[in-house]
Order: sequence, then C-alpha cells, then structure tokens
Amino acid sequence: MFVGHYAAALAARAAEPRAPFWTYVLGCEALDIVWGGLVATGVEKASVDPHLAGSALVLSHMPFSHALPAALLWSVAIGAGLMTLLKLPGRAGLFIGLTVFSHWILDFLVHRPDLPLLWTGPKVGLGLWNHAVLEEALEMGLLAIAGAAWAWRRGREGRSWWGAPAFLGFLLLLQIVPLLSPLGGDPLSLGGSALSAYLVACVIAWMVEPRGVAAT
Repeated sequence: MFVGHYAAALAARAAEPRAPFWTYVLGCEALDIVWGGLVATGVEKASVDPHLAGSALVLSHMPFSHALPAALLWSVAIGAGLMTLLKLPGRAGLFIGLTVFSHWILDFLVHRPDLPLLWTGPKVGLGLWNHAVLEEALEMGLLAIAGAAWAWRRGREGRSWWGAPAFLGFLLLLQIVPLLSPLGGDPLSLGGSALSAYLVACVIAWMVEPRGVAAT
C-alpha cells in the first residue's frame, strides 16, 4: 500500500471540505513520515529482500510509528494539533485524525504480519503484498473512487479542473517510479526516499488547492 493511502485523504477532503487539502495529505502518510525519520536515524528497522513476492520491504521493528497504540496516539495528536493550530472546526479535526488512522487499517490489509498490536507484538497483517496484482488493483480501485468524489467536491466549490488530474498524475508517478527503480537497502536511503516523496506530496497538495480553508 503506497499511493492507495491517498485515497483516504481524497475521500476525507470530499466529505469534510473545511480542512485544507494538504492537512489530509499529510495525515494519510503521517505514520510513514514518522517511520521514514525513525528508520533514517536507526531507531526503527527496515531492509529490502528482492526475493520476496510483491513488496521487497522487510519491516522488522517499528513500534513507534506502526504499532496500533502508536497509530492511535498519532491520530489523536495530529488531528487535535492541526485543529488547534489552524483553528478548524471539531469535525474537521476528527476527519484529519481518522485519515491518520486509516493508514494503519490499510497497512493491515496489505502488510505481512509486521504491525505490532502492542508496542512490541504480537504482529498482524493480512499479507496482500504477496499478491501483487490483487494489491495493485485494490490501491487503484480505492484511488479511483476517492478521486472521483474529490473531483466532484472540487466542482461543487467552483475550483478549476486542472488540480485533480495534476495531483492524481503525481500519485501515478509515485507508484511507477519505485516499480522501475529498485529500493536502496540502507536505512538512510529508505527513510530519506520516503520522507522526500511524502513531503513533496504535501507541497503539491497545497499548490493544487492554495486557499487556506474551503467554504462549506
């Protein structure tokens, strides 16, 4: 699950338009932004095994970013923090928090058993990563449905048409590039690549919807 996570951001923006789009984009990948920083600094552990079916990532230790209690805490902290900082309505803060937590739910569907239910285990995951075609179909299906809902909302708000294909095109590029370029196995490369991609996505989300808070 990579660009499929952005389906949650698109759906949340369509359902609750009073939060800026970039807050949802930040929220849907917040756990992986934390993960990227912790992997790059050696706090959490990840490696690459090119012999694995589907995703080559081996996520051996990530209690602070992807454990279920950590995901819940990050969801509350980010939702409440952005709501307070940006003076958003409570419902908007709730939807940001739900977008953050959606990351863990979607990871549960596709990860091998590497998501700790507590800080150190037991670990869970349904393993759709091992079935690449099915996993890709799930991601693209979620993105298509949520993208249609977001485009509809943009039309209702009178926004120009170009933002939707621009952002969705960027997501498609994000999906294609890792398929063409093998991941580097060192922690700095793994963490740095993740952070770069996610932060660029936030900037592009801000660019395609530059106004601070949409009208209801």
